[in-house]
Amino acid sequence: MPDLRQTRRKVKIALAAMAAVDVIAVAVYFSPLVGSQSARQDQLHQLWRELQQKTREVEPLRGLDKKVPVARKQIDQFYNDRLPAEGSSISENIGKLAGQAGVKISSIRYDMKDPETLGVRRVQIEADMNGDYLQLVRFINSLERDQMFFLVDSVQLGGEQAGMVKLQMKLETYLKTGAA
Repeated sequence: MPDLRQTRRKVKIALAAMAAVDVIAVAVYFSPLVGSQSARQDQLHQLWRELQQKTREVEPLRGLDKKVPVARKQIDQFYNDRLPAEGSSISENIGKLAGQAGVKISSIRYDMKDPETLGVRRVQIEADMNGDYLQLVRFINSLERDQMFFLVDSVQLGGEQAGMVKLQMKLETYLKTGAA
């Protein structure tokens, strides 16, 4: 006759193992690690939205290796076309624009800063001018539209005498490095 003790022992071990698996399965099912199906769906949707957002954030960087040489070429063209090589070009250009607009420059001061690492030197300009209001407006407009690059920082209108308005203006431009 077969040994019943050994068979019983094997059956008990098998039942204990199945009970342990059942306990583990119930713990996992009710565990917060797994969560409900709706919670998993919500998490999936949230992760999908995050993926889409990250994809949109990265989109401008695609093709960056091709954009950098184009940008460098555009910067070089800007420097060549819009920045003077000599300081005298600045005063000559401002004088020409003032003459075309009918504005009289009473005083003008230039302050050249140390060269920057970008290959340019900042030039701050303070000017006092006289003219009628329309002439001053034309002058400022022509400065902003001129081929040479000017940034108008501030404009202060002074008093008016016999139709002539005083204007104090602060602006800046840049010289290519190596220019005096």
